[in-house]
Amino acid sequence: MASRRKITGQPGDTPAEAPRKQDTLYVSSLAKGLKLLKVFNRTNTHLSLTEMVKLSGMDKSAVQRLANTLMVEGFLHRDPDTKRFRPTHAWLGLAYAYYWSDSLVALAMPKLIELSQRLGETVNMAELSDTSIVYVARLPCQRTNYEATLIGRHLPALSASPGQAILSTWPEADWRAAVETWPLRQMTARTTMDRAELARQMARTAERGFSITQDQMILNEIGISAPIRGADGLAHGAVQCSVSAFHWTPERVERELVPYLLDTANSIAPAGRG
Repeated sequence: MASRRKITGQPGDTPAEAPRKQDTLYVSSLAKGLKLLKVFNRTNTHLSLTEMVKLSGMDKSAVQRLANTLMVEGFLHRDPDTKRFRPTHAWLGLAYAYYWSDSLVALAMPKLIELSQRLGETVNMAELSDTSIVYVARLPCQRTNYEATLIGRHLPALSASPGQAILSTWPEADWRAAVETWPLRQMTARTTMDRAELARQMARTAERGFSITQDQMILNEIGISAPIRGADGLAHGAVQCSVSAFHWTPERVERELVPYLLDTANSIAPAGRG
């Protein structure tokens, strides 16, 4: 199978990166700056220089120079009192540029809004990013918590319903390889960590054309996803809906919600993405 860019999460990908030393165009100083930016996340929002050194694994002198450069260029802000660094609005500018480059989001958004209004439940769109899924569009309902409203959240692809829906459109040998090698993370006490069971779930998803998961990311939450297929039959994203297991059963979900998700996913035709 022809190789594909890892960032798109296409079949034939592997989690391992190509040896950087063999890439003559690789700029290590830029990579170090990006590595430093990546230490900021949900739990690491405001960091001291010492904390940045520990999290990045780089020496203090390098971190100090990189942090100062990123501050001068407007990507980090340093509190004059606490001396701690945090991301700036410049990060949102990068996200803004990304959304103009991803035509699938613009194509899908009217359909997602219509689906959200029809169902009255949380509706998302996700794409693959390496071995994770990333939410690129989110339309929350009234019960949605803050974290579930944030675009850009990454989750393990094998455990999340969008990841299973997308992977199920790959050739069987490719999705089985992903099940065997991609990382798993225990998100809840009931997250499936048995790879044989995940393979059975994937086979069922491939057969049915949609995925249903329960208690995988959040306890008492049911996730439903339908793949958005390109002209080549492979999914480039997935329409996802999250509902409460206190009000819904998997059987009712399959009967009342799945047809709408499939209709929405099938109506989003990613032209030129085959």
